[in-house]
Amino acid sequence: MLFFTINSAFAQKSYLLRPDRVFDGQEMHEGWAVLIKGEKIVAVGDLASFQNLPSLKPETIELKGCTLLPGFIEGHSHLFLHPYNETPWDDQVLREARSLRTTRATVHAKRTLLAGFTTVRDLGTEGAEFDDVGLKTAINQGIIPGPRMIIATKALIATGSYAPKGFSPDIEVPQGAEEADGHDRLIQAVRRQIGKGADVVKIYADYRWGLMGEARPTFLVDEIKLIVETAHSSGRPTIAHAGSAEGMRRAILGGCETLEHGDAGTPEIFALMHEKGVALCPTLAAGDAVSQYRGWKKGIEPEPERIKNKRVTFKQALDAGVTICFGGDVGVFAHGDNAREMEMMVEYGMKPLDVLRSATSVNARVFHLPQLGQIKPDFLADLVAVEGKPDIRISDARKVKLVVKNGEIVQH
Repeated sequence: MLFFTINSAFAQKSYLLRPDRVFDGQEMHEGWAVLIKGEKIVAVGDLASFQNLPSLKPETIELKGCTLLPGFIEGHSHLFLHPYNETPWDDQVLREARSLRTTRATVHAKRTLLAGFTTVRDLGTEGAEFDDVGLKTAINQGIIPGPRMIIATKALIATGSYAPKGFSPDIEVPQGAEEADGHDRLIQAVRRQIGKGADVVKIYADYRWGLMGEARPTFLVDEIKLIVETAHSSGRPTIAHAGSAEGMRRAILGGCETLEHGDAGTPEIFALMHEKGVALCPTLAAGDAVSQYRGWKKGIEPEPERIKNKRVTFKQALDAGVTICFGGDVGVFAHGDNAREMEMMVEYGMKPLDVLRSATSVNARVFHLPQLGQIKPDFLADLVAVEGKPDIRISDARKVKLVVKNGEIVQH
């Protein structure tokens, strides 16, 4: 079986990739090969069928023992953060210079790309202002290596709801996002972030500002609807940090396209998500990492209640048919270790093949990336080859042997 198209451009580098198998973003195919020319995929199919192709004289790359997949799409990243067991979040926001954070972010971007993640949705600079715009530009101009970026710049928070906490009320403390409330200020903040370069508007629909330090809703439903309407008028989606059931409900009814975390979701909330077509980015690895930073000895001690509850709510989301986006909240844990989320998704109940779909074609669809996430003719040649069979052993996704972005080999 052969799918084929020809790019009329000339003088472009061509490669014939010959792995043992190809995951096209939906299904696994044994014995397939992939031909790329320039930045596009031009042919996919059974190797025998390639004998009928015009003479492109591609460079052949043998990938014995490997699976070729679409470049992975990280759905929840913070390239301007590094693991909290190295430096607490408050100290990163308040004590680290933005120049230092941006320099470190360039290293994070490279590690992410070399791990096979050719696209990231980076959901907030966490106090580094609009520096993700410059990072994205540097990558796009080829100044530094890194994945293509979907960026949220500063993100939006309700006044008084976010961190850092614990300072005198007489002191105005720099925040990790932009405060805005009410009709005019919210419209201005959304437009300002979009004008500075935001591809997506992120809100914090709840945060740990309850009387007992628990997560409680922040924005009103009407405020969220206003944010969504303002962003949508420019063609941009709105997504929400939402962990509490009420925060999730408000974000869903307000029109947000994805919810991040969803820790305290309920069967009713997940049913509403399914009904409204709202996707969940569960960020399992972040909660796992934070619990270990706080002293939990994974594999030795019983699981904390937070982890037990997350297992339950994640299964409830799966049972409700909620679309699951791959995204680990990487930055809380080390960049380049993105596959940790894949492993935990399987551990928490997803099939490996569904996890691969989530990290490729599902994320591409949910994030409005029509030329990514699948290995098909005319799609962008973002590809990753890994040794082994990740549809059987998801940990094989770590065994990266080849990374191609926009038709250019960045690791071989």
